[in-house]
Amino acid sequence: MNPNEKLHGNDLATLEEAAASARLLEAEIAKVIVGQRQAVRAMMTAVMAQGHALLIGVPGLAKTLLVRTLSQTLGWSFRRIQFTPDMMPSDIIGMELLQEDPTTGRREMKFVHGPVFANLLLADEINRTPPKTQSALLEAMQELTVTSLGRSYPLERPFLVFATQNPIEQEGTYPLPEAQLDRFMFSLWLDYPSRSEEEAIVSATTEERTPEVKPVLTHEKAIAFQRLVRRMPAAQHAVSYAVAIARATRPRDEHAATCAKRYVEWGAGPRASQHMILAAKALAVLDGRTAVSAGDVREAAPLVLRHRVLPNYTAAGDGVDANEIVRRILDEVQEPSYAAV
Repeated sequence: MNPNEKLHGNDLATLEEAAASARLLEAEIAKVIVGQRQAVRAMMTAVMAQGHALLIGVPGLAKTLLVRTLSQTLGWSFRRIQFTPDMMPSDIIGMELLQEDPTTGRREMKFVHGPVFANLLLADEINRTPPKTQSALLEAMQELTVTSLGRSYPLERPFLVFATQNPIEQEGTYPLPEAQLDRFMFSLWLDYPSRSEEEAIVSATTEERTPEVKPVLTHEKAIAFQRLVRRMPAAQHAVSYAVAIARATRPRDEHAATCAKRYVEWGAGPRASQHMILAAKALAVLDGRTAVSAGDVREAAPLVLRHRVLPNYTAAGDGVDANEIVRRILDEVQEPSYAAV
């Protein structure tokens, strides 16, 4: 859609329905998940923007439960893969097996679907498996197809991958290559709950009663909302802001931020700018707003950038991580004035 156009007619009705559905989703998830409101909002944003997400947090923060509950509220098919060092690509995408037709007795090769054939795939501890197996997800994440023995098989839409990583145990792990990290729209950091939240978690999880979560969306509605995100207009003002933030992360760019010049080895590529705008559009849809604001871009920026900014040795020596670098860049980059665009 042209940035200067506005939503009207059916799109406005769909927008209102999407915002109402988002509130229902949040309420259903809250029946099971205590706290983590920012993570829930970010995951709902990823769903609306059709973006894959990487969830990083120490064990016991309910990462798996959070993704499973989200899939239940969406009414999507859900599969979980526990990644291990001995896992092969065929364990993810499936394989060709020789099978016999019981009626004719004829034998032929048939493709048996792997767990990747789901609407929402949880790749648990994705950094526990070698790069060869990690890369089996690349085609599925980018092309929505898998290939076996030269034949391609399409995945059902919607399709999203949410992967988890444990940040404290690095022995025996295989860091995700930059090319695969860039396929993830968001990197979400889950923190410990507050004291009151932890007390509520302990009380809720030590009772006999199990909360029932009801699906809020149909596949058709989810796809309609995702298409609406694509049609949401983004003014040049917001686009310029996203591009300025992305370029500020690149230490050799003429508009690089001061901290990027000092602490960044490699900055974010153009896909970061694209993802910031897509995420900003999804945030506007979640809130039922008809326009994308610079505030939406700013909210999306840390989620999009923190896994795309590679700190250098100086940053490691000074104890500055990617989160801190992104925070400083956002403080330094000024929102473009309307007159400038």
